[in-house]
Amino acid sequence: MSLGVNNLDKNKLYQQFLTFMTKENVLLDEPMKKHTSFKIGGPADILLTPQSIDEIQRAIEVCKAEGVAYFVMGNGSNLLIRDKGIRKVVIKIAEKFNHVVIAEEKVTAQAGILLSTLSKRVLQKNLKGFEFASGIPGTLGGAVTMNAGAYGGEMKDVIKHCKVLNEEGEILDLPCEVLQLGYRTSIIQKKNYIVLEVTVQLEKGQYDEIKAVIDDLTEKRTTKQPLHFPSAGSTFKRPQGYFAGKLIQDAGLKGARVGDAQVSELHSGFIVNVGDATAEDVLNLIALVQKNVLEKFDVVLEPEVRIVGEE
Repeated sequence: MSLGVNNLDKNKLYQQFLTFMTKENVLLDEPMKKHTSFKIGGPADILLTPQSIDEIQRAIEVCKAEGVAYFVMGNGSNLLIRDKGIRKVVIKIAEKFNHVVIAEEKVTAQAGILLSTLSKRVLQKNLKGFEFASGIPGTLGGAVTMNAGAYGGEMKDVIKHCKVLNEEGEILDLPCEVLQLGYRTSIIQKKNYIVLEVTVQLEKGQYDEIKAVIDDLTEKRTTKQPLHFPSAGSTFKRPQGYFAGKLIQDAGLKGARVGDAQVSELHSGFIVNVGDATAEDVLNLIALVQKNVLEKFDVVLEPEVRIVGEE
């Protein structure tokens, strides 16, 4: 059984990580509100921002050898971290692990690259097929894990194969067909794989046409989604046969608040941080929304945002 970092000598672990990572990539008691799009979350005992596959593997090896629990995250765009923080080693695979190689119509990128950044890179090469992902927040690794999608496109439409790290520390190269990509699900979630690298297959297109599609989707997002407040995107999964936002609005909850957490007045499917919301504010508002929607429409709303940390 893995234990929280507090049960061991934190400084001993810190020194171990420094044997193969630089000081700026090993942070003690790091406030997680700096690392989530919600701008919410207590401290992580140790936060690592690896820059290579070797560093990711070695970090996990240290955690396993010391019996310490670890948590892997991307850019924190789909995370609600509780106010007491995380008693684990947090491994953030994001902006420091974002190399891209584009060869003809095939694009291979490390898991930490932002979808918005990758979208710009493929646009520069006149490649089409990735426009749907241009405004999805978060990293490529997180998008594959969740099979992220928007405006009629999904990651499964473009993935050719994916390099992952399994729980035994082995690197597997999996073709798209075995990833079991469905609505916000994949074999990566089920087997606790860590996405390292993704290859997508796109098509040659015309720059102006691709840019026009991206601009159109950007306008739809900026006019219909509350991007001016911190959030974790859509708070709830889409219930079968319904839209979460419409159910919440029809329940009379648009603008409902608990502390500084609010059901967005622009799009009821989003809970936003309008000031200095705590995770507890958000969790209480989620519970309020679930209770009202269940009572009025007999529909269970399941959170899409991942809730992690010490209760």
